[in-house]
Amino acid sequence: MKTFSTLSIATLTTWLLVTGCSKQPIVDYGEGYWLAQDRGVVVYSSSYCYYYVVQTNYGYTVIGSVDGYRPFEGDVIYGNFSNYGVRDYYDRSSGVITSGNVREYWLSYADAQQAITYYCH
Repeated sequence: MKTFSTLSIATLTTWLLVTGCSKQPIVDYGEGYWLAQDRGVVVYSSSYCYYYVVQTNYGYTVIGSVDGYRPFEGDVIYGNFSNYGVRDYYDRSSGVITSGNVREYWLSYADAQQAITYYCH
């Protein structure tokens, strides 16, 4: 009986450890979901700065990379560019879903230049 309860506790502990440390799966909504979002074109990206600028229909958006991925200039990305905060984006040019933190949005060209100079100081 003692062996059974010890084995049960060890199994339960192992199960909790494995399930508690597992990473949450990324939900893949499919390309149709992403193409229904706002479309933007990356107009500034640099290898030395974690921020990049996206041109949208509403102006320019400054996004900080959360996961280390930065799209290249000219890449077409889809997502929500009109609110502050961390969210996922779909880089259709590379086929990658990445996370970014919107720092500024609906900027003019001159304001976007000032913002990227500030963030990439």
